Amino acid sequence: MPEPATQYDLEHSSAPSRDRLAGIREAYDVVVIGGGLAGLTGAKRLADSGHKVLLLEYHSQLGGLATWFTRRGGHVFDVSLHGFPVGMVKSCRRYWGSGLADSIVQLKDMRFANPQFSLSTTFDQRDYTRILAERGADPANIEAFFGALKNPEMLNSRFPTAATFIDHYFPGRNDVLRLLFEPIAYANGSRLEDPPSSFAIVFGNFMRQGIFTFQGGTDLMIHKMAAILHDLGVDIRTRVRVEKIVTAPFTSTEGRHVTGVIANGRMIPCRAVLSNSNLKSTVFDLLDSREGLDPSFIAETKAVRLNSSSCQVYMGIRKGESISGTGDLLFTSEDAEFCTDSLLKPNTSSRTLSFYHPGIRPRADGEERYSIVASTNARWEDWKDLDRVTYRKQKNELIESTLRAIESHLPGVGEIIDHVEAATPKTIQRYTLHTDGASFGTRPEGLAVSQALPTHIPGLYHAGSVGIIMSGWLGTINYGVLTADRMDQYLSRAHPR
Repeated sequence: MPEPATQYDLEHSSAPSRDRLAGIREAYDVVVIGGGLAGLTGAKRLADSGHKVLLLEYHSQLGGLATWFTRRGGHVFDVSLHGFPVGMVKSCRRYWGSGLADSIVQLKDMRFANPQFSLSTTFDQRDYTRILAERGADPANIEAFFGALKNPEMLNSRFPTAATFIDHYFPGRNDVLRLLFEPIAYANGSRLEDPPSSFAIVFGNFMRQGIFTFQGGTDLMIHKMAAILHDLGVDIRTRVRVEKIVTAPFTSTEGRHVTGVIANGRMIPCRAVLSNSNLKSTVFDLLDSREGLDPSFIAETKAVRLNSSSCQVYMGIRKGESISGTGDLLFTSEDAEFCTDSLLKPNTSSRTLSFYHPGIRPRADGEERYSIVASTNARWEDWKDLDRVTYRKQKNELIESTLRAIESHLPGVGEIIDHVEAATPKTIQRYTLHTDGASFGTRPEGLAVSQALPTHIPGLYHAGSVGIIMSGWLGTINYGVLTADRMDQYLSRAHPR
């Protein structure tokens, strides 16, 4: 078994200090803070509308959580599990072109392995209907359940939580609850006490045609996006930290509006800002002044809850070796019954195993390489205050428990793994600046605050993962478009060319 690699030093180092802003314009129409999918898509939409756009990314690579990294031995890892519904094909074709959309492929073999059941599924409505019927669910209830998914907003008036919604159609069936809810909990941090509409929207979208991914990996996708932005004239700078969003009063008696940003100690004038940073850090860390903001809005923003974080273990398979019989995704747990709280424990046995193979991640050099990424949900509180020694110890325990779990499904796989390392909520915070390492943005109430932001600070907009409804790749891309269109209207109205 290889020695586990750690990234503590990387996670606590500072970004390179050389001038990353050399040659930029004196001023821009829009500065985009953060190169996640919402920021990238918003930048493209604004550039398509003729605006001069500067995109600033703190990390050395674009993508946010939709990014990748390389390691010795020829390993390339996506940083986390990436799966999305078929709507991503339409959105990519519409907003990025067929060059991206044509690389989206369906994952056809999702598996579950837990004490309640072991099965394989294509994860679409037809196959789930079959599985539910085989497990003894009432056919009329199955049909009614899928019918209810078509009107998610109506569910909130009928059911207080997602748990009560599912129990209404499948009473007392914890195994069915697990089958329906577990993948969504892993996908975006959903909890059983969330509104039923949140679950219904996400689950219903997946049930249209199953789970999809980007063939070739996130590195190929992000490189294609960056090339498109370059051709549109978007100025992209990485390893740049935005310290403040600068505002100024309209008049002595009226509120403030955006005038620029301070990045790497330099003032960059602009007419509007699109923040793809965390919603709460945008308001409380980046905004230079909250003077004049409605106290009720400040209180509402403070009350927004952050979603959970996650841990990943990355395992590279030695060149020339392969794995088979795994499917594409494996939801595995040793818990006797499903419970969302148990998913968040540091010692959880519940994890998603994502298997990358040449069909999903073909390489330009023609090599057939394999890797495994294990994902678990996590809490910032369980990692934030650990000293260096304890942090490394807990990371190593995470790695060892993951390797043991994989061995139970793939005996002997440890002998062909030649690289292994782990990421934690602290890793996510270090590389993305997400408050508390939140992998899935904010809880559902964050969406309203995000949309209200330009009302209180004209010229300041936010896009990203805000609420379960807008989480994930599809949500962030579409939200980037919606926000960019609002910004275009503002710029045209407030600053006509």
